[in-house]
Amino acid sequence: METVLCYLIKDEEVLMLFRNKREADINKGKWIGVGGHIEDGESSDEALIREVYEETSLRLNSFVKRGIIDFYMDDKYYERAYVYTSREYTGTISECDEGVLKYFPIKDIYALNLWEGDKIFLDILFNSKDYFEIELYYNNDKLIRSVRRL
Repeated sequence: METVLCYLIKDEEVLMLFRNKREADINKGKWIGVGGHIEDGESSDEALIREVYEETSLRLNSFVKRGIIDFYMDDKYYERAYVYTSREYTGTISECDEGVLKYFPIKDIYALNLWEGDKIFLDILFNSKDYFEIELYYNNDKLIRSVRRL
């Protein structure tokens, strides 16, 4: 499965999504960036624009592809996520059918209920301009290994 993940930044705050509205949600109870699945025939950039609009009603004016994360869960689940940031977008945030959207100061997001591996790539995302590729391995929702390829 391939997905997109976007961190929308405004005035040194980042928009996060608390996933709490769907029962069958691997991210239930976690704060994550906005995004979702890449549909057949879509590029990751096209999926990004669509998913950000569907979840937030915001229109991206520009964005930067920052990296790729490969998630491995319990030897059963694999997901490749293309990670983006955007500081240029317009519109008014609407209610999201997947959870609660809220801006947080970037320095405060590490205290949120995040996936343990998210703290690794968020540190790179917000503290450097480097492009990254990371593999994150989980067993029973616990991070057991991380490998940074780039």
